[in-house]
Amino acid sequence: MPPEPERAGAAVPDRSVLRADCSRCVGLCCVAPAFSRSADFALDKPAGTPCVHLGPDSRCGIHTELRPRGFAGCTVYDCFGAGQRITQATFGGKHWREDPGTARAMFAVLPVVRQLHELLWYLAEALDLIPPGELRTALARSAAATERLAAGSADELLTLVVADHRARVNPLLLRTSEQVREPVLRAGSRAAKDHRGADLSGADLCGADLSGASLRGALLLGTDLRRADLRVADLIGADLRGADLSGADLRGSIFCVQAQLDAARGDATTRVPDALVRPGHWSSSS
Repeated sequence: MPPEPERAGAAVPDRSVLRADCSRCVGLCCVAPAFSRSADFALDKPAGTPCVHLGPDSRCGIHTELRPRGFAGCTVYDCFGAGQRITQATFGGKHWREDPGTARAMFAVLPVVRQLHELLWYLAEALDLIPPGELRTALARSAAATERLAAGSADELLTLVVADHRARVNPLLLRTSEQVREPVLRAGSRAAKDHRGADLSGADLCGADLSGASLRGALLLGTDLRRADLRVADLIGADLRGADLSGADLRGSIFCVQAQLDAARGDATTRVPDALVRPGHWSSSS
């Protein structure tokens, strides 16, 4: 049997396909999730109920004013392109307003496809990092399998247990992280760079050397990371809400996603990964 293609066409989408395109969605993220009045949301909204700011054109009426109007939580949500896929492919262009059955199904598959697309983002990044060999072949097969699941019918997606698939993908992502970080770790203390799952909320890590560190699943809420060296650090699942990244260097960091930057603070001197963009709310001063 010939090997599966590693980065071919529809089998493994490029990361550009995994970016939200609200013009091709029907406002699913403004309806499906629930949120409660808090620092992130200015009001309560039950699941499956349209936000009061969602217009008949499926666009947010206060999109350019979300943060000052108290909806910072909306600015950090990333569907990884799941919204347009569900709208255009899974449901063939149907709108959730058409009938209750369509609405319930569209809302239910949103978190499923979003999780699969997030995995595809990580797998696509891993394929860019790992040279040809056994690990890259395994990553390509896993990416192709993830893409097939994401392309399933609504009924198939509703019965899918994403956690089981994630459990098969995560070991490959961990191996990728270890292989990419290995050259950096050889030069220093591995134990000092292992912060997996650590609660570093509010910690003073200003200027810290975290190059090559594992921060997988770490809590970094409000952490002072000004001028920290985060090059080639593994940031998968790290909670950076309110963290100060002013002057920090995140070039080459592994598995960092846009939502993490959007939830943090930074400035003009923060160096971000090539695949991501500097958030518009960051300070323009250094």
